[in-house]
Amino acid sequence: MKRIILALCLTLLTAVPAFAHFQMVYTPEIALDEGTDLNMKLVFTHPFEAGHTMDMAPLQEFYVISQRGEAAEPKKTDLMEYVEKITWTSLTNSGAAYEAKLPRKVVRSMGDYVFVAVPGPYYEEEEEIYIQQITKTVLNVGGLPGNWADPVGLPTEIVPLDKPYANWTGGVFRGVVLSEGKPVANADLEVEFMNHPPVEGKNEFQKEAIAEAPHDAFVTMGIKTNDRGEFTVGIPHAGWWGLCALGTGPQTEHEGKELSQDAVLWFKAVDMK
Repeated sequence: MKRIILALCLTLLTAVPAFAHFQMVYTPEIALDEGTDLNMKLVFTHPFEAGHTMDMAPLQEFYVISQRGEAAEPKKTDLMEYVEKITWTSLTNSGAAYEAKLPRKVVRSMGDYVFVAVPGPYYEEEEEIYIQQITKTVLNVGGLPGNWADPVGLPTEIVPLDKPYANWTGGVFRGVVLSEGKPVANADLEVEFMNHPPVEGKNEFQKEAIAEAPHDAFVTMGIKTNDRGEFTVGIPHAGWWGLCALGTGPQTEHEGKELSQDAVLWFKAVDMK
C-alpha cells in the first residue's frame, strides 16, 4: 500500500508518471517444438516504457522445475552456474542485470519448464522501501503439458489457471495469487505489456514502441483478486505480458526498512492466423 501511495504522491508533486517495477525473466519464445539452447535475460525495469532500468541486487536463486507429462515426478535443476552479470540498456539509462546461457540439456525433453528467479531485495530510494520480486516464467517443449499449473512453494507466487505459453490474442488469462501457499483475497496486481521487446543478440530494448498508451493509466493497469485470490485479465495485443502482485509475501522488513515482497508471472500471447 505504501508503494501505491508514494508513487501517487511523486506523480502529483513532480508531474512525472511513476510506472511500475517489473522483474523480467525473458527469452524470445516459450512454446518450443523441440529442446534447444536458451538465452535468458533477467532485468529489473519498466517494460512498457522501456524506461529506467534498476541495478539488480545479487541474484539469490535461479532454477527450473521441469515435468515431462502430468504423471511424471517434477525435477528441480539449479541454474546459477550459467548466470553472468551484464549491463542492460533501456531507452533512458543502463543498469546491472543478469544473463543465463542455458545449454540444450536443460530443456531437451518434452514437457513444462517453470523458471524461477529470486533476486535480492532492491532498495528504492524514492519510496524508501526495499522491493523483492520473486518471478516465474513458464516454457513448454513439444506441446506435452506438465507442471504449469502447480505451485512452486515460493513465499508468494502467481499460479496460472491458463497455460502461460498458449494464449491467443483477444482471449483472457487467469490466475491465483498465493502467500505461503494460501490464496490472497483483494490483492493488488499490476499488469504491464512489454512494449519494447529486447533486441535479439543484444542487451537492450528496441527503440520502437509496439503500442501507444492514450493515458498514463494504461501504461500500468491495476486489478484486484477476488475473495478466492483469483483474477482474470484480457489480452488485447500479442506479445509478452507481466503480472505483479504487490506486497503479497510474508516478509515485510529488510535491514530495518519496509519490504514489498512481490510475486511476478510472465505470459505470452500470439495472433491467430
